[in-house]
Amino acid sequence: MVDRVTIEVIRHAAIFTAEEMGVVLRNTAFSPNIRDRLDYSCAILAPSGELVAQAEHIPVHLGSMPIGVKNMVKALEENGVSLGPGDVAVSNDPYITGTHLNDVMVLKPVYVDGELVAYVANKAHHVDVGGLVPGGIGAGVRSLREEGLVIPPVKLVEAGRLRTDIVRLLEANVRTPRSLRGDLMAQLAALNTGEKRIRELAERYGVDALLEAWEEILGYTEKYTRTLLQGLVGDGGGAYEAEDYVELESGELAKIRVRLEISPERIVADFTGTDRQVDEPLNAVYGVTVAATTYAIKAVIDPDMPMNSGFYRVVEIQAPRGTLVNPVPPAPVGGGNVETSQRIADVVLRALAEAFPGRVPAASCGTMSNLLLGGKGWAFYETIGCGSGARPCCDGVDGVHTNMTNTLNTPIEVAEAEYPLLFRAYELRPDSGGPGRWRGGLGVVRAVTVLEDGVTVTVYAERSRLRPWGLEGGEPGAPFRSYVVKASGERVELPAKATVRLSRGDTVYIETPGGGGYGSPCERPRDQLEHDVEDGKVSPEAARRYCQPGSR
Repeated sequence: MVDRVTIEVIRHAAIFTAEEMGVVLRNTAFSPNIRDRLDYSCAILAPSGELVAQAEHIPVHLGSMPIGVKNMVKALEENGVSLGPGDVAVSNDPYITGTHLNDVMVLKPVYVDGELVAYVANKAHHVDVGGLVPGGIGAGVRSLREEGLVIPPVKLVEAGRLRTDIVRLLEANVRTPRSLRGDLMAQLAALNTGEKRIRELAERYGVDALLEAWEEILGYTEKYTRTLLQGLVGDGGGAYEAEDYVELESGELAKIRVRLEISPERIVADFTGTDRQVDEPLNAVYGVTVAATTYAIKAVIDPDMPMNSGFYRVVEIQAPRGTLVNPVPPAPVGGGNVETSQRIADVVLRALAEAFPGRVPAASCGTMSNLLLGGKGWAFYETIGCGSGARPCCDGVDGVHTNMTNTLNTPIEVAEAEYPLLFRAYELRPDSGGPGRWRGGLGVVRAVTVLEDGVTVTVYAERSRLRPWGLEGGEPGAPFRSYVVKASGERVELPAKATVRLSRGDTVYIETPGGGGYGSPCERPRDQLEHDVEDGKVSPEAARRYCQPGSR
């Protein structure tokens, strides 16, 4: 038996190892999307494929990591391939790795004295993986193959030797081969760092102690989660339902429905009643659904608790096959990872607001507000911050990434140095936060001018028609909108999901949603409202209408 102190030392060492892997990946990455936006995630997993430690990276990556690892190992074994010492597997098949094609996942087993003691893994969002449009995510995409190159699980490194044939194959199928190679090598460097640290732990405490520590760590989180539930629901519990919608390119709405059955022992999230998968990229693979659901539940019951697969032992997720939240291939899924994931989180949070009143904020913006641009030999991608939902205690946060994304913005100086782009605006969006006793956070206005002809731009966002909802009488946040101002001065409104061609001097404007308000706007203290006006967050006209229901 390993003593509790040693287990805690190993637990924190594993978490630090995942964080250090992320530092190595960031410091050695080539593209701004990974180097500056930090669109990557690192984790440590037990030989069973269960997550034992993660860095504080991207929720949609991390929540799907155990599914991706188990699926990759299984797929390799079914083809007669096993991962030995010095091997690294790679894949981006979302139906295996659990997110979307741009997230390239690499996996390395850690052996000590011939025994498998752990896996180290990371996912990184490569800005381009081929496909019909730069960046892969685009309006008009109708199948997975149109989104880009699908990499089935294959060895990228074999017995310590890089398979350059695989690297050349990948480079030949993307618009930005130099970035792909540089970022892929950074991912391998991160794995090597993780392997080194895990081997050091095994050498210090012994293989048996390390393996026992993994199970103790998972068991503790499982027991802790059940204790939390018992404290929250007592001997009772109940069932709570909610539904929300994603906005299809056709103008129709597609429903996501959840029923949460909460007891002192477990939570079952059942998505029966969700609409069937669609012929556009809004489908979310099962890994995304697991990630978004567990994120929302953990955020409400205890955001500070340790996160690993012990938590997943308490939460069961039922997602019918062939639906928006568990599609079958070759349905496209690029937007499901970034947009439908947000809606899944929203709908689970809405149900939790019924279960645990006073613990759940109003809806955040509900979109990652994706902007993709590409030209000859380059591709640019970013998600843009927005307003978070007002909380039961205070206002929402202005201009941040919320829920399933945890990236930074792309620094303007970096983007302008790397690409033929000129940024015209980057500011908070006045009047975008939902009115309430506590005001929703403000969205963002971001505008960029292209400096060459023939640039393809894709805007892919949500909440353009169904605004982020408020709670307890709070009003919804402002909707998403975007438009292009041509070099001639002509203004062209864009739908929330659009792929268009721009010419030199054209400028695309993105206005992201604000968060929903919490509590009646009539209860907001006058001095706080006056302060909002002084800060330019609420216009004088909007302030005068603040206590009029449906004023916006």
